[in-house]
Amino acid sequence: MIVWINGTHGVGKTTTSALVQRLIPDSRVFDAEKVGETLMDISPGLPATDNFQHWPPWRPLVVETARRVLDYTGGTLVVPMTVLVEEYWREISAGLARHGVPVRHFVLHADQDTLRGRIEGDALLGPSPFRRAHLEPYAEAARTWLHDEAEVVDTTHLTPAQAAQRIADAVVREPRPSRTRAEVSRP
Repeated sequence: MIVWINGTHGVGKTTTSALVQRLIPDSRVFDAEKVGETLMDISPGLPATDNFQHWPPWRPLVVETARRVLDYTGGTLVVPMTVLVEEYWREISAGLARHGVPVRHFVLHADQDTLRGRIEGDALLGPSPFRRAHLEPYAEAARTWLHDEAEVVDTTHLTPAQAAQRIADAVVREPRPSRTRAEVSRP
């Protein structure tokens, strides 16, 4: 299965995902951003874009990588990845469904003031114009489709450890049917 942790940049997906991975037995973190970084390394480069998710190969490569890893390892993949374009989410989730890979889709949410404070106060990355630029697209996605497509975890007053525990508890409490590695790879 995949535990997809969505939400805007700076909400705590990476930190929370590492904690979720420790709470769910036989799980691994798969950073789908690395697929985008691989595409960015192609030389000469792919057509210019401000977001590698706009490149059509990214989405099916994420699906294929995730399913192949699950076929090889079994267990659970925890995927911390912002996807704010509904069409892209539908393509990824449909691709995983075609391969019989169940997905638990969570969105880490915080109110705009909290998000701005986290972005401005990030001791590791510092204030990030990139993260600030995604606040409104996230808010729009949350209003129009994203919160309807996922289990929302409001992190406004939660630590990353508390958010991770809520996600892990939800996954353990309502597990998907277990499948063998061979079943994961079936088209």
